[in-house]
Amino acid sequence: MTKNDYLKLNYKPNYQNEIVATFYGESRLSLKELAIKTAEESSIGTWTKINTLSSDILKRLAARIFYVNVKTGIFKIAYPLALFEPASIPQLLSSIAGNIFSMKAVKNLRLEDIEFPEKYINKYPGPKWGISGIRKITGIYNRPLIGCIIKPKLGLTSSQNAELAAQIFKNGVDVIKDDENLTDLSFNRFTDRVKKVLLLKKQVEKQTGKKKIYVFNVTAPTEIMLKRSAFVKKIGGQCVMIDVITAGWAGVQSLRNADLGLIIHGHRAGHSTFTRNKKHGISMLVLANLARLAGVDQFHTGTVVGKMEGEEEEVIKINELLKEDWREFNKLRENWGKLRPVLPIASGGLHPGLTDKLMKILGHDLIINFGGGIHGHPRGSLAGARAAKQAIEATIKKIPLKIYARDHLELKEALEHWGFK
Repeated sequence: MTKNDYLKLNYKPNYQNEIVATFYGESRLSLKELAIKTAEESSIGTWTKINTLSSDILKRLAARIFYVNVKTGIFKIAYPLALFEPASIPQLLSSIAGNIFSMKAVKNLRLEDIEFPEKYINKYPGPKWGISGIRKITGIYNRPLIGCIIKPKLGLTSSQNAELAAQIFKNGVDVIKDDENLTDLSFNRFTDRVKKVLLLKKQVEKQTGKKKIYVFNVTAPTEIMLKRSAFVKKIGGQCVMIDVITAGWAGVQSLRNADLGLIIHGHRAGHSTFTRNKKHGISMLVLANLARLAGVDQFHTGTVVGKMEGEEEEVIKINELLKEDWREFNKLRENWGKLRPVLPIASGGLHPGLTDKLMKILGHDLIINFGGGIHGHPRGSLAGARAAKQAIEATIKKIPLKIYARDHLELKEALEHWGFK
C-alpha cells in the first residue's frame, strides 16, 4: 500500500457510482499528503501497513484523490458507492466526516461539499411536500410565505401562545412556529399548546378563508418526538419542527420514515459549532443537502441581511443552482433524482425594512420569518404582522417601501423604528 494507491490525479470520477467530497485543508504536511491521509482514514486505510488489506479490496474500495489545488487548499476525493449503506446519513458522516477531523496531521480541515449519485439519492424518501406541496396547501403561489416566530422564546402559557398566534394569523401571517427551545415545558405543555393553537387556527381560517400553518417543535429523544408528531397529526396539525443538529440525523430520518404526512420544518440550531469556521468543520451547504436527503420540506438556510451569520454568496449558493468547475450541482430548489425541492427559510434579525433587499437577493420561493421584527413593532405584534405583510406587498408590486409606507401606517411606523438596510 503506497500513497499512489489513493492519489490518482489523472482519475476521472464516475458520478453515477461514486460519492465525491470536496475538502479544504491545512497541515504541517503537504496538501497532497493531507489528502492521502484523509482518503485513507475515510475509506479503507489506517495509520500503518496491515496484512488484512488485500489488493482486491484496495482496488475495489480505496478512495481516490483526483484533484489537488495547493493555491486554494482544495482537494477532492471520489469514494466507491459500495462503501456506503443506502439511506443512512449517520453512516455516511461517520465515513467522510468522522475520524478525519481528529488526525494530528490536520491543522484545519473542512468538508465543503458532497456530490451524490442519483442511485444513492433515490434510496432516500426525501421531502414529502417540498415547495409545490406547501404552496398547494397554503394556496399562495406568487410571493414568499410570511412567517412569524412566537416571542418571547419562552415564557408564554399555552393559552397566551394560542391567542397571540390567532391574532397574528388574522393580520396577514401565513406560517407561525415555535422557537427552537420551546418544546414541552412546565408553563407551556406541548399537548395543551397543540390543542389550543389548532382550535383557534381553525376559527381564523374559517373567518379569513385562508389556510394557515402552525409549526410545532417536536424535538426530543426519537421515541418521544414520534409520539408528539403523531399527536399533532391526530389533532389536525399539518407541520412539525425538528432541530436537526441537536436531534441528530437519525432522529430526522426516523421522523420522515414514520410517514405521518406532516410538513417537516428543519431548524439548524447549533450548526455554527461546525459550519461557521470557514477553514474547519462542515459547510452549511453540506448540511442543507443532508437535510434534503433526510426529508425536510422547509429548511433554515440563512438571511444574508439579518442578525445571523451567512454571507450573500453562501446563502445563494445553497438556495440556487450552482455551477462549479465542469460539474453542475443540484441544490435545494432543483430536481435531485426523485427528491422534491426544499423551501428555504430566511430567519433571524429580520424586520419589514429588510424585505425588499432580502427578496431581491433570495427571490420568492422562500419563507420570510419575522420574530422581533413583528413583536417589536412600536404598536405591538398585530401592527407588526400588518407591517410585514405590507412590506411584502410593496415589494411584489415593485413599489419602494418608503413610498408604500405613505398610505400604510404600520409599515411607516416599522420603517421609522428600524429604518432600512
